[in-house]
Amino acid sequence: MSTARGGIAREHPRAIAAFLTVVGYVVVLGTLYTDTGIYPEISESTVDLLSHAIAVVNAATIVSLLAGVYFIRTDRIEKHRAAMITAFVLILLFLVLYLLKTGGGGRKEIVAGAPLRSVYLGTLGIHIVLSVLSVPFVIYAITLGLTRTPTELKATAHARVGRIAVTAWLVSLALGIFAYLMLTFYYGPEQIEFVRGMA
Repeated sequence: MSTARGGIAREHPRAIAAFLTVVGYVVVLGTLYTDTGIYPEISESTVDLLSHAIAVVNAATIVSLLAGVYFIRTDRIEKHRAAMITAFVLILLFLVLYLLKTGGGGRKEIVAGAPLRSVYLGTLGIHIVLSVLSVPFVIYAITLGLTRTPTELKATAHARVGRIAVTAWLVSLALGIFAYLMLTFYYGPEQIEFVRGMA
């Protein structure tokens, strides 16, 4: 029955969202700022390959999110649900690829004095802030969606929280792809510095 669906996640969706958000932040920050030693060391060329794969995953996530928005606006609830679950699975795939790339290899930075560096850094900064802010909204919306029927969802904050989550998530993904395109196709090798390991 629907009342048994979801267990603790159904009874405490905010607590689950808060807990998973904190765990996610700790994992990412731990990867960025400590030497955990859990990631296999990878070459700069593999870092590049993972960067390309991440861009493809992020583009697919945008398509899934836009499809989800379209489906809910046209009252196709099951298709909306499938699209949003797909987007969530894709963002988990992104997280795995990102952690492997950053924890095992490193990242590329634009050297001081490179043209449009402030545009690149501003784009990247907004992308990161929106990514961080969207996490609890995304997890809360997906928790509600997975633990309730469509009828039950009408009595929750799912629609309102979902709009916030999708908006922040879409803008963040688009800016991330824009920053990737600048890094990959605009800047030359002499304008890029490869930073291995910890920040």
